[in-house]
Amino acid sequence: MQKFTVHEGVAVPLDSANIDTDQIIPKQFLLAVSRKGFGVHLFHDARYLDDAETQPNPDFNLNKPEYAGATILVARDNFGNGSSREHAPWALMDYGFRAVIAPSFAVIFNNNSLGNGLLPLKLKAEEVDQIFKVLTAHPGTKIKIDLENMTVDCADLHFTFELDPFRRHCLLEGLDAISLTMQHNDEIAKFEEKMPQWENNAVEK
Repeated sequence: MQKFTVHEGVAVPLDSANIDTDQIIPKQFLLAVSRKGFGVHLFHDARYLDDAETQPNPDFNLNKPEYAGATILVARDNFGNGSSREHAPWALMDYGFRAVIAPSFAVIFNNNSLGNGLLPLKLKAEEVDQIFKVLTAHPGTKIKIDLENMTVDCADLHFTFELDPFRRHCLLEGLDAISLTMQHNDEIAKFEEKMPQWENNAVEK
């Protein structure tokens, strides 16, 4: 998992609440279990005018040139509600997003994101409002997120945020569930050595 320490990038606003996982990555694209290839289908129904994805919707912010290369998404309350599909953070990250800023997130989406290296960053609703005003008035504005110091900077705005210390540590160090397990290889090996031979054979099979 890629480390997240300090990130600065163009922020794109999606001024909607209750953006669900089916909007983020519709069910017809959930045909793979790898984490790559989903970005092109991100926000399919809003981003394209046709099912074949050959006609970009010019009114959708992700298709506007001023937001090209955006790596930070700003949205409203309850982002990522709906089904528990892990493909939602996969699609956001495959597109190029490193963080989503919103007043609140669905619990499962929040956990899936943190487990995959995508930062779901919660700010107060009034703080998100201020960011929206800046991004609307000045499209293409960059936001700087400092996870080490827990700060967000957007133009003249400066905010602090909170994150569970363990989750913060994992993001800073680039540790996913597998990486965390691998840190205990020696202990796992010692435990396996103590297992009866018949149990070891069963595990190997």
